[in-house]
Amino acid sequence: MATENEIRTNWKVRYGGALAGWLIRLIGFTLRVELKGWQDRFGDQSEQFIHVLWHNQIFAGPYIWRGIYPKRRCVVLTSASKDGAALEAAMKVFKVEAVRGSSSRRGAAALIALKKLAREGADLVVTPDGPRGPRYHLQPGVVKLAQTTGLSMIPMSYTYHSCWTLKTWDRFRIPKPFSKVTLELREVLDVPRKLSEDEFEAKRLALETSLREGITDLLEEK
Repeated sequence: MATENEIRTNWKVRYGGALAGWLIRLIGFTLRVELKGWQDRFGDQSEQFIHVLWHNQIFAGPYIWRGIYPKRRCVVLTSASKDGAALEAAMKVFKVEAVRGSSSRRGAAALIALKKLAREGADLVVTPDGPRGPRYHLQPGVVKLAQTTGLSMIPMSYTYHSCWTLKTWDRFRIPKPFSKVTLELREVLDVPRKLSEDEFEAKRLALETSLREGITDLLEEK
């Protein structure tokens, strides 16, 4: 039985993750990228953020990030499962770091690690409906992370105009080569360190609502 602190991985998972990273790089090289709201949000490139996006949109993220910020430090929160190990290996292709943990395993340890990395100047990336969903439902951990680190949250939306959709819990999307990808940054959300339960839920709901804007397949859940 897995313990709370166990991090699952093996060489096959790491090797497969690295191959996925190079596939992301190969497809990313062919993509036509449109940025919306980028200059408005990142005029001051020294400011750190917690970048928040849905799990099924992450494929092109590391390639586009590195194209805009070749040297900026970035850390992704991944699960402690084998899927998280594969994602960690894929991120290494782009020199993006990973912290392993989720609400169900190693959550406290991951929060401590992310707080330390934020103090060192790293940007953080979280997919708040991962690692197991439900899809497009925002778990509260990212708001707690913003409280703990003092960093603002910035909702990010990737639109793949032509893509393959996998039959996974999140309907994971892979953009087709030479297709268009739109990255839109939405309104930055600041989180005070002290919040009542109602105020905390209001921040969580505001972030979830922002991330859900423009997502057409939400109709499938109704």
